[in-house]
Amino acid sequence: MLQPSRIAVPIRRTIRDVSSAFSRPQSRTPHRTIIKRLSYRSFTSARCLYQPVPDPKPSEPTTTPGPQDEDIFIPKPLGQPIGFRDPPQPGQNTGTVKVKKDYKGMTLKERNLEKRKDLVERWGTNYFRDFINIRKYRSGKTFVANPRIFKKSAAMYFPNFHGNTLAAKNSDTTDVLRGKISVVNVYSSQWGEAQAQTFTGKKVNTALHQLLAQSPHVVQMVDINIEENIMKAWIIALFQWRLRASRPKEDWGKYFVVKKQVGEKIRETIGLLNGRVGYVYLVDQDCKIRWAGSGYAEGSEMDDMNRGVAKLISEATQSLG
Repeated sequence: MLQPSRIAVPIRRTIRDVSSAFSRPQSRTPHRTIIKRLSYRSFTSARCLYQPVPDPKPSEPTTTPGPQDEDIFIPKPLGQPIGFRDPPQPGQNTGTVKVKKDYKGMTLKERNLEKRKDLVERWGTNYFRDFINIRKYRSGKTFVANPRIFKKSAAMYFPNFHGNTLAAKNSDTTDVLRGKISVVNVYSSQWGEAQAQTFTGKKVNTALHQLLAQSPHVVQMVDINIEENIMKAWIIALFQWRLRASRPKEDWGKYFVVKKQVGEKIRETIGLLNGRVGYVYLVDQDCKIRWAGSGYAEGSEMDDMNRGVAKLISEATQSLG
């Protein structure tokens, strides 16, 4: 039979252990840390049992840039000729055949050196690689037109575009541009076309159209409508009769509709960085870009272009005479 004294001893020990657990001093550091953390939280409603530590000295407020600060890109006059180093050829950039460089027969080291060389050449000729934030400044203006035409010896080539004209299908711009001075309008929307018209429109630039009328055998105007959207291209094809009615029959072959996607290399090399903006190029008989403009005509840009056209006509007439 169990004795009362034997039962009482374990019970006393249990009570003493429990009471000592409540009375044993604990480290207050974790509790203070937690409470201090809670004091910084604005979303808590708990009271702080300790005096809150004052917040550190607030730092200077950082300014958040406003919408106007996004337009940090300022277009500048072209500092050097733009275009390709090699002359264009009919049949290029049709979008049907992708030319891939062949590295067969090369060692791994030779292949890497050749690829590096191609990369350096690509980035070295890309005048527009550092242009950013252009879509929100001056209605997308990419660059300011150069006041004087580029020298023939330094000028670079306008690429070949392949598309349909109002006169025929599967045509190349090189066949039309070669042999004549050309004022080339490039756009992809009505907004872009309206921008190009501020340079070359009949109502705003009567002097240019007088030059075109006086020397039709030397100078011409060419339109390149880049329409990569299939639906929009179909609508243009449906209303071609309106386009034909708005221009003489001899100019039908000078209006191109390009349906194939224009490669990034072409866009970056000649400055077609904004697909919705209009561009104007002055191209000589050898398909070299002698002058270029973008967006809406500003300042003396239109007059600068007219002087360039007159100078090229004079040079061409002298060489023919």
